[in-house]
Amino acid sequence: MLAPPRSDARPDAQFQSILFDRSDDGVDDAPREEPAFFGDLHLDQVVASLTAGREDYELVEYFYRPLHDVEAVHYRHQVLRDLEQPAVLEAVRIFARAMLRMREVLTLANKLHYEYQRKRWSLEAVSVYCGAVSAFRDELPAFDLHSVGFVTLREYLQAYTESEAFTSLVADARELEEQLAGVSYALHIKGNRIRVSKYAGEPDMSAEVERTFAKFKHAAVNDYRLRFREPAEMDHVEAQILDLVARLHPEAFSGLDAFCERHRSYLDVAIGRFDREVQFYLAYLDYTEPLKSHGLAFCYPRVSVETKQVRASAAFDLSLAAKLVAEDAAVVCNDFYLTDAERILVVTGPNQGGKTTFARMFGQLHYLASLGLPVPGRDARLLIPDRLFTHYEREEHLQTLRGKFEDELVRIHEILDQATSDSIVIMNETFGSTTLRDALLVGSEVMNRIIRLDVLCVLVTFIDELASLGESTVSMMSTVVPNDPAVRTYKVVRRAADGLAYAAAIADKYGLGYEALRRRIVR
Repeated sequence: MLAPPRSDARPDAQFQSILFDRSDDGVDDAPREEPAFFGDLHLDQVVASLTAGREDYELVEYFYRPLHDVEAVHYRHQVLRDLEQPAVLEAVRIFARAMLRMREVLTLANKLHYEYQRKRWSLEAVSVYCGAVSAFRDELPAFDLHSVGFVTLREYLQAYTESEAFTSLVADARELEEQLAGVSYALHIKGNRIRVSKYAGEPDMSAEVERTFAKFKHAAVNDYRLRFREPAEMDHVEAQILDLVARLHPEAFSGLDAFCERHRSYLDVAIGRFDREVQFYLAYLDYTEPLKSHGLAFCYPRVSVETKQVRASAAFDLSLAAKLVAEDAAVVCNDFYLTDAERILVVTGPNQGGKTTFARMFGQLHYLASLGLPVPGRDARLLIPDRLFTHYEREEHLQTLRGKFEDELVRIHEILDQATSDSIVIMNETFGSTTLRDALLVGSEVMNRIIRLDVLCVLVTFIDELASLGESTVSMMSTVVPNDPAVRTYKVVRRAADGLAYAAAIADKYGLGYEALRRRIVR
């Protein structure tokens, strides 16, 4: 992330972070790896879209860092509720744009070759920073803020802008800008020689020339004035003129030298951190706004690290919804709930009926909840898991020297060894590479292990018998239009398995499904 050197000077205030409710949280800025389940749940696509255009903020790592504490989740919910106020959101966006402008100016300054030009742009960056902080401080008291994050930020900004470090920074920058604005000089050009002298009230010859030739102007003419390059990099002649001007005005330019040395580290640590962290919220709000405009609901889930009686209504797959909304297509929402001893949703039904999407949605909701973000749905009560595991079909790899079925067994064994009763496991079309008898035998054993672990689980399967292993399991089915079984509704509902899932899977595997046969007949 491009940023100026930071100052260690801090006012006596409590603000630490707009993302983390405790000062010791989130301090470790070491790069985080993408969680193993991201690809299976399409969260990699979601995060890539969320962070596009914000690469300088390095937000990806925040999306790899789920919370494991209810209060930490509530801290973010409160911040987001404050950001729901349009005036607060706009003030934050204005501040963020100003800070972005500061970094752009610094980036330009660092690319310049000539010392005084570089230092003058550095002074400009400081002025932009001081203006952004002061304006943001003036805005916040007018808002009805309730979150601990924004309230402590408001107090921090007030204390910081009253501190000697900031007031001297503002005063020094303003005084120096006035000094430099008062610098004047005259150029005497004769042939290929230029002489620089102090300005002594000589007439402005450019104005004289324009007045002289104005009487000859009859109509619009071509503009032959020189256009300077962008960015404003000086050439060697301009640089030598600037050096001579600096000799004529040593006080102003020695003041510029001293200012850059004295305020080398001017960016306050907490303010710089806020500038980066608040983009986490802005990115999610920008991503979800088109979905909300399409009529899709988002809610703040009730979260727990204990209860496993989870539920959601009008929920949907976030990654799929973003694609469908972009195509102006309808998004199908689904409900689920688990009560009492229920822990496992066993999803069966015809292929291409939304089973995998449902499982993906279940995982997305719980992970987004653990990030402290609003989740797709009208209402939700969710578990904050200690770990989230997925077991999806994989292509065979020659390096492992294992067949597909053996590889599935190895991977599910690793998951069961690591999972605890506070984990969530999502399995999709597991053991489809073997016979029905073996799949039922192994699937039953795996399910019994999961039941003993008392873990929350979604299992998408063609083995209907797994939907009725005990009181922990709940049978859900992807449905079709009653009068036309070939048409999927993509609704997944609580319903006993109908015994047709395996038959349908075999028919599709060998090209004997309804759609395949219909295409052949039509031809």
